[in-house]
Amino acid sequence: MRNFIFQNATTVYFGQGCVKEYLSSLIKPYTTVLLAYGGGSIKRNGVYEEITGILQAAGKNFVEFPGIMANPTYKKVQEGAKLAREKEVDLILAVGGGAVMDCSKAVSLAARYDGDIWEDFWARPGVIEGEPLPLGVIVTVAGTGSECNGGAVITNEEKKVKTGRDYPKLNPRFALMDPTYTYSVPVKQMVSGGFDILSHIMETYFSEPNEDNVSDDIMEALMKSVIRNLRAAIQNPRDYTARSNLMWDSTMGENRVIKMGKQCDFQCHNMEHQLGAYTDCNHGCGLAVLHPVYYRHIYRYGLPKFVRFAENVWGIPRKGKTDEELALAGVEALADFIKEIGLPATLQELGVTDPAGLREIADSCGISAGSYKKMTHEEILSIFQECFAGKEPSI
Repeated sequence: MRNFIFQNATTVYFGQGCVKEYLSSLIKPYTTVLLAYGGGSIKRNGVYEEITGILQAAGKNFVEFPGIMANPTYKKVQEGAKLAREKEVDLILAVGGGAVMDCSKAVSLAARYDGDIWEDFWARPGVIEGEPLPLGVIVTVAGTGSECNGGAVITNEEKKVKTGRDYPKLNPRFALMDPTYTYSVPVKQMVSGGFDILSHIMETYFSEPNEDNVSDDIMEALMKSVIRNLRAAIQNPRDYTARSNLMWDSTMGENRVIKMGKQCDFQCHNMEHQLGAYTDCNHGCGLAVLHPVYYRHIYRYGLPKFVRFAENVWGIPRKGKTDEELALAGVEALADFIKEIGLPATLQELGVTDPAGLREIADSCGISAGSYKKMTHEEILSIFQECFAGKEPSI
């Protein structure tokens, strides 16, 4: 394994009833709370009443910061930072999924930074020397794993750039994770989030090193868990075992544990982020469209790992197959699973109607240094075009 330093500062409180049990003590040191959330679903499912009731019973002032969108914008970050400064907030409490948590992390930095956080920390990697505003999260959607890292993906709508950075100082102080809070999430959103979990793991798995390592072994177990529990949760959205497993799969995928000693790829995320910047498409759905096509382009360059994927994750027997045939069978098993769980297979299904715009999006994509095959903008364009047409390239 490669050398690494592991750090994770977030304390997790996991399980049914954890919000009622722990939130009041966790907010004790703070006076004014910025309550950040999304489109209002927490007001329909009872989560809002429960949380505000705890805040009121604890005698806390709280300021609401609603309306965080699925692809949070830098403009929204600036709005939150301004509100936090004006109201002298000393804790941000983010209630929601990845978008709410990511936006709140950026707000926590912007509220205590005099410069332009986009230029200094997102346009390029920076070093956070000051102390961001303390942040706690209550997770209502399993998917991004944002609850246990300092990662925040933000869209600069003016520049048409969607990108993320992971700064340990942006890790939430605490994460409350009650799987029952995910029950009311629409099935399509649950499935999209579930595929995002799988994508995070695959983006790390399909990268160097290929020699025996602990991270790859963990990831194979996690991928099988996501596949098994996503199927179970689709059959019964209130299956507590499936929902709790998916919630912890999500955290394990992005709490840095499986990335230790790995180079990581994330080329699919680079491509999907730019699709999102230009089209505002759903993140998990965009990844579902891209992954099989991307893997058909690169599987020969990481053949041993793709063979392992086919055998150890999908259980495909060799039965006289060559390594290439077995590896490709694993990629096609992934494509079949995407179809099985009802996610889109083409860009047109995502609402992309004009293939002429794909070149500009392709040219804006970052190139991953961790890919088994170094991408070019021309090959990214080819991938987009294949995703648009829904046709498999000749292999």
